[in-house]
Amino acid sequence: MTTTSDAPARPAARRPAAATAAGGTAPAPAGGTAADLAVHLVRLGDDALVLGQRLCQWITRAPTVEEDLALSNIALDLIGHARVLLTRGGRLDGSGRTEDDLAFTRSEREFTNALLTELPGGDFAVTVARQLAYTHYAVPYYEALAGCADAELAAFGARAAKEVAFHRLHADRWTLRLGRGTPESARRMQRGLERVWPYTGELFEEDDVVRRLAASGTAPSPAPLRPVWERRVAEVVARAGLTLPAPSWRARGGRAGLHTEEFGPLIAELQSVHRQFPGGTW
Repeated sequence: MTTTSDAPARPAARRPAAATAAGGTAPAPAGGTAADLAVHLVRLGDDALVLGQRLCQWITRAPTVEEDLALSNIALDLIGHARVLLTRGGRLDGSGRTEDDLAFTRSEREFTNALLTELPGGDFAVTVARQLAYTHYAVPYYEALAGCADAELAAFGARAAKEVAFHRLHADRWTLRLGRGTPESARRMQRGLERVWPYTGELFEEDDVVRRLAASGTAPSPAPLRPVWERRVAEVVARAGLTLPAPSWRARGGRAGLHTEEFGPLIAELQSVHRQFPGGTW
């Protein structure tokens, strides 16, 4: 089985999403808005960083060499997004923390990623289901971010939306391939959807931080995007001959620093080199 048709063509050279619209630094929002935006950007950065780290665990373990490369490229894009978001978040919160500080020196409870992003891949179909859920959320959210007044965030959102659109196409194709494949592949894909679906609601949660940012026009809320997300995901799942899960419970707590038991080993792996060689540069 080959994945050549499942890894969308990409530009030969890719760089992380632009940090500013024209090479400069966008002015920081004033007062409490800056603190709220810092919290929000770190959350988004944590989503991208943690999911990128999870996908890196498939390197040398993916079903085929082509898929190994596809997942590696997706992970690199996500880590590029994390760098931009964490850098801006650290700049706004007044702490002076860099992207490396935020990625490598925080404890588990200080990470505020959505729980969906930290779920272990396990079966390949679980990874596909997780990607399906995340990418169909991330594309419209970054598109909405591209319309914000902050030139730096708008530039990032426009670039990130284009990159995640490739990730979404990849997830859609694998969902269809597994759902329409053998009875075993369809069973695993359905089980993958059921595994991750209780964790999807957290992507669209609003709290006071998100409400204040949306009310001021600084950053969009993800909540209004949920109906579109549900419709588009349902279309892909139906085309694959599968059933969209209706979970009886919903996971939450990631935004508050509460994580799954698998998160600790993941962060230990992420931070291992930095902790082994503190202060090292290369």
